[in-house]
Amino acid sequence: MNMQQQSGQTPMNFAQPPAILSTKDFLYIEDILSWNLAIIKKAHAYAAMCQDQDVIQAMNRTSQLHIRHYQDILNHLGKHIQTTAMAGGVMQ
Repeated sequence: MNMQQQSGQTPMNFAQPPAILSTKDFLYIEDILSWNLAIIKKAHAYAAMCQDQDVIQAMNRTSQLHIRHYQDILNHLGKHIQTTAMAGGVMQ
């Protein structure tokens, strides 16, 4: 018997994750955005330093990929904030 059953608590099962972003969630998202931004800057800098067109193209594709990731994350956050505000919820 596990600890939850002994204490009389039932585990919470969600069909979907709760519509709440915790401080830990926001810190992780901030890290993800920072990692993507660092890769964008490095790929752009490497493309500027190179003379091999294949490498330049690869760095530009890498930069564009991470720009899309960055924008997708921001768009997802924007939708979450709008949904939470429209539902009258409080973000924690």
